[in-house]
Amino acid sequence: MSDVKLLKGNEVIAEAAIRCGCDGYFGYPITPQSEVMETLMERAPWNTTGMVVLQAESEVAAINMVYGGACCGKKVMTSSSSPGVSLKQEGISYLCGAELPCLIVNVQRGGPGLGTIQPSQADYFQTVKGGGHGDYKLIVLAPNSVQEMNDFVDLGFELSFKYRVPAMILSDGMIGQMMEKVTLSPKKPRRTEEEIIKEDGDWATTGKTADREQNVITSLALKAEEQEATNLRLQAKYKEIQENEVRYETYKADDAEYLLVAFGSCSRICSKTVDTAREDGIKLGMIRPITLFPFPTKQIKEFAKQVKGFMTVEMNAGQMVEDVRLAVNGEKPVEFYGRFGGIIPSPEEIRVALEKQLFNK
Repeated sequence: MSDVKLLKGNEVIAEAAIRCGCDGYFGYPITPQSEVMETLMERAPWNTTGMVVLQAESEVAAINMVYGGACCGKKVMTSSSSPGVSLKQEGISYLCGAELPCLIVNVQRGGPGLGTIQPSQADYFQTVKGGGHGDYKLIVLAPNSVQEMNDFVDLGFELSFKYRVPAMILSDGMIGQMMEKVTLSPKKPRRTEEEIIKEDGDWATTGKTADREQNVITSLALKAEEQEATNLRLQAKYKEIQENEVRYETYKADDAEYLLVAFGSCSRICSKTVDTAREDGIKLGMIRPITLFPFPTKQIKEFAKQVKGFMTVEMNAGQMVEDVRLAVNGEKPVEFYGRFGGIIPSPEEIRVALEKQLFNK
């Protein structure tokens, strides 16, 4: 029988972490994601699975603890909200440079600056384009439900270890705070040291053994040729991810003449806009990128052959719209509608914006 519960999005992140065999969580409280750590502290998994849960002295300390655990081949993670993730950017760049797997959760809030504690999607650029220094990418999963908050913890770890690229769940305060029925993932045991050595022994710092010398993990290369080689290896890896791991879904898009593009919580709102437009005879559909990197560029480009125009809906000043425009490559108009600072758009205002900006073109 499935384990079904009514939980907040933030709470289910914690439950899923325990169930997927996570070895360690290192974080620092910040609204609107503090329930992640609070739930872990209440569940006390160190008494059952042996999972370490630690409130670090800062976000900078937390991400560097993740770095240390990841070096050992452990399943480690952190979570925060927008200003806190900004503080983690140097450590995230180090993790990418060292090719270490881990999971990072960002429950976005409005900015810039300290901003507000209400939902936002304004961290798209920071997350997808690489908010720290250097040419790097994260695997980025964008949930639009509490169920996907659960599912993407296991998926994030799976993809991160497969490619040795940090994965991020890019959520927002709306999904983090909403309560929904969720089917929890099956329980997995934590990997033993022997299993880590067997599966990741060629790179993890598990200590010198009879079969190999000790490993050294670093993102520092003093010779330009060595650093270029690292970058070329990373770019080849990102290309492989782009070819193999694109995830998206469509809604009433098969015969659509106009297409909304939205991710996360905005996609839920846009589905209602699609329904009301269809009731009035307007052939409107939607495509939802589930992976923001890799982005469904080819799929959107293919839709450009079918539809008359696109409109992205985002809780920001217009960020994902740039990637949609690159995909469409000028073949059809691409418009944008957004709200700022924690304001959630309504299905009705999206419909008004669509008719005003796109239908007359």
